[in-house]
Amino acid sequence: MTQGSYRQFCPVAMAAEVLCSRWTIVLLRELIAGSTRFNELRRGVPRMSPALLSKRLKELEAAGIIEREPIANENGVYEYGLTKAGEELRPIVEAFGVWGQRWVESELSLSHLDVQLLMWDMRRNLDPEPLPKRRIVVQFSYSELPVAERRWWLIVEADGGVDLCSIDPGFDVDLHVATDLRTMTAIWMGLDTVVAAVRENRLIAVGERAIAGAMQSWLGLSPFAKEHKLAG
Repeated sequence: MTQGSYRQFCPVAMAAEVLCSRWTIVLLRELIAGSTRFNELRRGVPRMSPALLSKRLKELEAAGIIEREPIANENGVYEYGLTKAGEELRPIVEAFGVWGQRWVESELSLSHLDVQLLMWDMRRNLDPEPLPKRRIVVQFSYSELPVAERRWWLIVEADGGVDLCSIDPGFDVDLHVATDLRTMTAIWMGLDTVVAAVRENRLIAVGERAIAGAMQSWLGLSPFAKEHKLAG
């Protein structure tokens, strides 16, 4: 899958030829997180071109790591899933995340901010359990971003389904959250807290008090947030 071969019989070298091309591990992260359709995968890797995404999917399929199945009544649309070989990569990819959370400097990780990826991650990890059992709409505003990326809406349905909109869905908003992208990313990664951000006026939550008070709980933080940074 890479441009050249290591030309070594070592299994590490052979596995690296399959897995170490650019974006491959990140794409596997998305598949392991539950994204199955091309457009879902694109939202999880927004800086990856559609052409390269298609290429990597074909390579992973040829390597026997993923498989695709046509979706009934949707011509030309497929769902992608991990094979047995792909599932065996789950602990490896998770270990990448644990290592990165524990050893990569916070300042370095927070220098690569991406509002689309952050909101997509928040959408799929949100925990609806602490929220009232009705439709809940939370609007996030990042005033420092360009107008097209400034406002986002998380919509939590009564059945626990969660949707993400970058265009006003037209529903009444239960909670307005105004903050900056760095603060929200740090909270998501477990490097900051809602309480600290509110106390220091880096995050303002206006709306239903119970929803605002439970924000740290329903946010559903990054799967790696519990890992602690280690000193170098």
